[in-house]
Amino acid sequence: MSAAAAYAEGIGASLLTQQHPFYIELANAMTAEAKAKNVPLEVSIANQDLNKQLADVEDFIVKGVDVIIISPVDSQGVVAAIAKAEKAGIKVITVDVPAAGVKVTSHIGTDNFAGGVKAGELMAKELGDKGNVAIIDYPTVQSVVNRIEGFKKAIGEHADVKVVAQQTGITRAEALAAAQNMLQANPDINGIFGFGDDAALAAAVAVKAAGLEEQVKVIGFDGMEEARKAVDSNPVMVGVIQQFPDQMGKTAVETAVKVIAGEDVPAEQPIVPGVYTKK
Repeated sequence: MSAAAAYAEGIGASLLTQQHPFYIELANAMTAEAKAKNVPLEVSIANQDLNKQLADVEDFIVKGVDVIIISPVDSQGVVAAIAKAEKAGIKVITVDVPAAGVKVTSHIGTDNFAGGVKAGELMAKELGDKGNVAIIDYPTVQSVVNRIEGFKKAIGEHADVKVVAQQTGITRAEALAAAQNMLQANPDINGIFGFGDDAALAAAVAVKAAGLEEQVKVIGFDGMEEARKAVDSNPVMVGVIQQFPDQMGKTAVETAVKVIAGEDVPAEQPIVPGVYTKK
């Protein structure tokens, strides 16, 4: 039986973006693993546009792929498309971002809650267990919701550390504006947690522009190279929670291949994040 016959139409992947180093690494790992496993893989990029993602999933359903791998642009908005794929007999695997309130064959992603806890613990330590903290958020993405919940849980264990502000800042420009607004409204902020590295790097710029380098510590989440370099060189950036997109991409394709072969796979495959602090 040839590989083509065994895999029919193979795997369709709808990824959230290709503008971010995290997703570039994830896509590269998926492509490499698909090649190694000799399974057809078609990757579509949603560019953070839900309508584009829904159209891409519809396209995969029409083509009759065996498995769809998806990193949802919107954890709620993608639910109907996932249900439609499942109804067509196509198994769905989510990667990085989970879908809300719908059962998929497997979810592969960072244990975001655990990562948030690590970020909160690091923040409390950096502030000497005392201070006011702000959060830059992305509330429509479930993985970020989990990070923020973990962060707040860890902060809640330290009576003298308080979350005093929280604003949405999805792009780097929006995160910069959010950080500037929060610093102006709360001049006694001591720490900012950015839901992702872009948000944290923007916050570090806002801290510098406000002349608050001595007062404010910033922590990010992703661990992309630019953020790790900032942690090494910029005293404002004290750490990032490090994700491993290469592991996620490889595991997603491995899981899809097992599903195509009729094997059982775990419903949840959490990947434990690391903590990157100054070398």
